[in-house]
Amino acid sequence: MTAAIEVNQVCKCFGPVCALDHVGLEIQEGEFFALLGPNGAGKTTLINVIAGLTIADSGSVHIMGQHVVHHYRQARRLLGVVPQELVFDPFFTVREALEIQSGYYGIRGNGAWIHEIIERLDLADKADVNMRALSGGMKRRVMVAQALVHKPPVIILDEPTAGVDVELRQSLWEFIRQLNQAGHTIVLTTHYLEEAEALCSRVAMLKQGRIIALNSMQQLIAVMTTGYTLRLRLQPDQLPVAVQEKQTGCHNGFHELKIDAYAQIESVLAELRQAHIQILEMQLQQPDLEDVFVDLMRHYV
Repeated sequence: MTAAIEVNQVCKCFGPVCALDHVGLEIQEGEFFALLGPNGAGKTTLINVIAGLTIADSGSVHIMGQHVVHHYRQARRLLGVVPQELVFDPFFTVREALEIQSGYYGIRGNGAWIHEIIERLDLADKADVNMRALSGGMKRRVMVAQALVHKPPVIILDEPTAGVDVELRQSLWEFIRQLNQAGHTIVLTTHYLEEAEALCSRVAMLKQGRIIALNSMQQLIAVMTTGYTLRLRLQPDQLPVAVQEKQTGCHNGFHELKIDAYAQIESVLAELRQAHIQILEMQLQQPDLEDVFVDLMRHYV
């Protein structure tokens, strides 16, 4: 199977700063892939290299088998990118902007698809409004529509929900999920880690221009984290001596205990019953992508 995106040992430096340091990865057709990292990690530079907007110093990138430099026309036709910055032409309406975008790719008679994405992205009441009159959230919707107007099999979303309201975020993800289910490959960068965890099947984490983790979402969380946090609010507000060794902290009236497996919960409850301590509230917190991200970024040098 041809990889949707193949990045082979890509390097890119800007003066003394190495934005990408021998980055290599493959994203398979139909994947929903997360590309994560702190500000300055190299995510946007990598996206620009994949999109052909920045030329790598060394290494190569292919989109569906097409070299992004040597076969740039074919590669760009296969790719849709929603950039992080708000970029728009202030002289056209929403519908006109999408029609012009279709023309860039030589697509005629694209009205039905333009109408569909306008409807799906809740832009119908703004379709004939000038772009400069739109709010920031509406402009971002149009940018998503522009990336989809030529029906690319590979879609890159660079912080697509930054600064948008909850309603748009939900409707956008529903639309993107359906595109992914229809076979489109989706690559997402976001600082909303809960979005990445809910949507993506595999993740790569970048720091200082290098990939420091690459795995499926479930395996990455399982390998990088251990145990669970049991949070208890008690009456009287004290832990039995036999349980105190498990305590890791106390916040907002909750005693926090570290346990390694679900079976240990029963032993904690048994000690509380024996000590005649009543549980007012109990929470079990499982490790998530944010825990992995914070741990990796803190310890990788």
